[in-house]
Amino acid sequence: MTSNRTSFTSTNASRRLLALGLGVTFAALGGAIPASAQTTGSTATVRAGYTGSAQEAADSKAFFEAVLNSVARKQAANPGLQSVTVYYNVSQAPSFRSQISSAASIWNSSVSNVKLQSTSGSGDFSYYEGNDSRGSYASTNGHGRGYIFLDYAQNRQYDSIRVTAHETGHVLGLPDHYSGPCSELMSGGGPGTSCTNRYPNTTERTRVNQLWANGLAKALDKLNKVR
Repeated sequence: MTSNRTSFTSTNASRRLLALGLGVTFAALGGAIPASAQTTGSTATVRAGYTGSAQEAADSKAFFEAVLNSVARKQAANPGLQSVTVYYNVSQAPSFRSQISSAASIWNSSVSNVKLQSTSGSGDFSYYEGNDSRGSYASTNGHGRGYIFLDYAQNRQYDSIRVTAHETGHVLGLPDHYSGPCSELMSGGGPGTSCTNRYPNTTERTRVNQLWANGLAKALDKLNKVR
């Protein structure tokens, strides 16, 4: 399965995965493991460094566009909708329900052109949990669907709500910027484990509002032309 990924990077050069593997974790949850979230051994090397690459920027853009197109299809089918809502499903990340809810509340209080809402049905994207040496990340499956993977070890090492809010920022269109300060949510793990800021700064909030005002309009226009 083709995957596009952008992650909250860890500072450790390497770390041992927890004894409980991804296969056992997802089997217990009754869900399928995204292929890009699987690991093959008990140890692995963590991607180090905080300089966002061109590939990461492209992956973030692909993830945002997958969610945007999903929302646009619903808007086109229901032209009377007054607000743009992105629906997410947390059934495959039960350990992180509180953090996900907090992250959604942070974004909902920070931006006005798009809102996040939980659903028990098929959402515009989903959250998963487990062990992955690459840490937490936002990804697409190559078929227009997006998901966020939350890594157990990384969420113990870093402020868990910051990690979740950061990854959720990719849903809303923001790329990684690891060289940024702690006050910048999308700096991810760049500022180190002591950084506990969970809120987007003014620039990030403004950018999300612009993306959802202009991006959704373009997506709807594209859908209408295809019909």
